[in-house]
Amino acid sequence: MKILVTGGLGFIGSHTVVELQNVGYDVVIIDDLSNASEKVLDGITAITGKKPLFEKLNLRERNKVEDFFHRHNDIEGVIHFAASKAVGESVENPLLYYENNLSSLVYLLKELVKKKGASFIFSSSCTVYGQADAMPITENAPVKNAESPYGNTKQIGEEIISDTCKAHEELQAIALRYFNPVGAHESAEIGELPIGIPQNLVPFITQTAIGLRDQLSVFGDDYPTPDGTCIRDYIHVVDLAKAHVIALQRLLNKKNKQRYEVFNLGTGRGSSVLEVIKSFEHVSGEKLNYKITGRRPGDVISAYADTVKANEELGWKAELDLDEAMLSAWKWEQKIRS
Repeated sequence: MKILVTGGLGFIGSHTVVELQNVGYDVVIIDDLSNASEKVLDGITAITGKKPLFEKLNLRERNKVEDFFHRHNDIEGVIHFAASKAVGESVENPLLYYENNLSSLVYLLKELVKKKGASFIFSSSCTVYGQADAMPITENAPVKNAESPYGNTKQIGEEIISDTCKAHEELQAIALRYFNPVGAHESAEIGELPIGIPQNLVPFITQTAIGLRDQLSVFGDDYPTPDGTCIRDYIHVVDLAKAHVIALQRLLNKKNKQRYEVFNLGTGRGSSVLEVIKSFEHVSGEKLNYKITGRRPGDVISAYADTVKANEELGWKAELDLDEAMLSAWKWEQKIRS
């Protein structure tokens, strides 16, 4: 069975390709390499013993998307990661984000609705909830006005998929709203490869510890949380990747209860920025150079998942803890800098 993974050389995409190949799927990767390296193929091959098919392709080019599906007419499922994902950049360049994240989704769905049956997994985000009214956040929490164009593309993307499923009975889709992916594969063959200054906490921690960054800034210690720093739900990327495979199998095996479904993916536990720093220092034995600075605009106080629906409906549960995630991220950082 052939599965297409768009953005399959990225952080979450590459780990998902590994898990798909581990259970026997044939994988085709589309990536435009704007935020990834073709060398990631070597890491995937080293782990699984099998090199996935790869095509460099920009999904904004509709004719090329049509041609791809004409040549690969036996694709039975799509996991769609390909998107621009930096919140700050989306504020500065909203039209890039709306064009890249939404037109690519539309062109993919246009091809899928031509098929007799297709399963579609969408990479969504907990950003759709904004600052939720209550913790933990359930799938029934109201979707708030987006804090950024990036967050808005995830909200609009979900609406596009939902509307398409209503109009086309053959299309089955699941949106996975994940919280904060961290860590790397235990082999240290693949991991997070941020281009330029990292937008996320964990790669900034590991780059500071390795000496690439002088200092880590902790944005605010006056939030209404136990230690004053923001709280997030940090989920190991391998757990996250496995959830995509389980969600895909749910659709392929016709186990879904609706044509369009939504699931939160997290650990169900919130960790503060200072707790993440302490976890890193514990597993690495390194003392981190950090300082408390002012709050960062747009940061919500707290966000962690209610995972009951994913646990009970999908039969999936996060198994790896924060220490394991931080240790794997540190091993990956050490490898790529050696």
